[in-house]
Amino acid sequence: MAVQAQFQNGEVEAMQMNGVIVEDIELDEEVDNSQQVVATARKVKRIHRSSSGSESSNSNHAVEKNLSGPLQVRKNSRKSRDGKGRGLPKKGGAGGKGTWGAPGDELFEDGHCRDVKDPNYDSESEDEYVVDVIKPKIGLEEFTQIFEPVLLEYYDTGNTEEVVRTINELDVNAKVSQILEIAISKALDHKAAHREMTSVLISDLYGKILSSQDVMSGFDAILDNLAELTIDTPEAPSVIGQFIARAIADDCIAPKYVMKFKGTVDDEHKQAALDKAELLLSRKHGIVRLDNIWGTGGGIRPVKYLVKQMVLLLKEFLSSGDVAEATRCLQELEVPHFHHELVYEATVMVLEDSSERAAHRMCDLLKSLSDAVIITPEQMSQGFRRVYDALPDISLDVPSAYTLMERFAQMCHRDGVISTALFREMPQRGRKRFVSEGDGGKIKETV
Repeated sequence: MAVQAQFQNGEVEAMQMNGVIVEDIELDEEVDNSQQVVATARKVKRIHRSSSGSESSNSNHAVEKNLSGPLQVRKNSRKSRDGKGRGLPKKGGAGGKGTWGAPGDELFEDGHCRDVKDPNYDSESEDEYVVDVIKPKIGLEEFTQIFEPVLLEYYDTGNTEEVVRTINELDVNAKVSQILEIAISKALDHKAAHREMTSVLISDLYGKILSSQDVMSGFDAILDNLAELTIDTPEAPSVIGQFIARAIADDCIAPKYVMKFKGTVDDEHKQAALDKAELLLSRKHGIVRLDNIWGTGGGIRPVKYLVKQMVLLLKEFLSSGDVAEATRCLQELEVPHFHHELVYEATVMVLEDSSERAAHRMCDLLKSLSDAVIITPEQMSQGFRRVYDALPDISLDVPSAYTLMERFAQMCHRDGVISTALFREMPQRGRKRFVSEGDGGKIKETV
């Protein structure tokens, strides 16, 4: 049974549906104009279980009681329920569940969560910390693997500053003496030019990376392992003695280093190395001579000396015809940038000899060196072009130089020593024009 009640400017409807009473209350109330307050319409829905008439009357009485007092607010309203608030949202709109914070808070976000209830909260983030740069400590094996490629690159470039920079980047600590041990052990497997570069490297590292004590500790370790080094390098005792003498000449260690071992050495290899160093130091002007203890190799040698050595090996080759020996002598000079001089001297020697035997042997030598890429195509072309430019001067001593040069160039072109373009660059000697040719010597009339 439905119950209806009429109030001032309001309407209450109650309907009973399936044993449940639903009450809809609409209130639109205007207060005195002096207060200038307007209460908005409001709906209240209440659900009561079906009961007797007394319970229904009590429910209606409760509705009248709620409407008789001051205007009630909604349950989820942000306004103060006790009527003392200013009607502003909580925390200025920056708080509450599901909120992003106040506008502009993202500008001050530092990536750290300071709310204990936040899933991203980290207790360690509360304390301020300072980040320090720590160089990782490396072991001996790892250091050896890193330093060996640096040393091999140094043999190609000769730049000691790059080696110093690489060592400074590593936390070597107590392994500084191992630098000298690794460098000398590697130098034993290389030629004299690389041993000279190793001595220069030790001298440059002294005072920057190595101290006098480090150098002595390094030599002590090498002398203790000298028996094992001799297995792979039989001349190791003599070479180590040279390294010790050179280090003393470079003021890396004191001369008394050799004297302290007298009478205390039982190993024959170690004693041989110390005797070699003492012998080199006791020679007259020994300290000065030790500067060239490994010899002068590569581009350090004077040009005249290199030219003389190349002429000698070419003359020996013409006599013996041993291509392998000539190749070995050329490689020992260690001047790949100066191989064009060998091509020039070989070609000039063919022109001066003026024999088929010399031309065939020199062509065979140049072909062998070209096929093995010991002489590069650029060096070969440069050598032949030098001969082309010098032909006018050579023809003064060898009148048939142009003819011989053409014959030798054809031979080299046939064997693939020179390219077709280089063969066509060969100059042709201009034939002199006699007076009897052409006009018969008749003087032309002047116009």
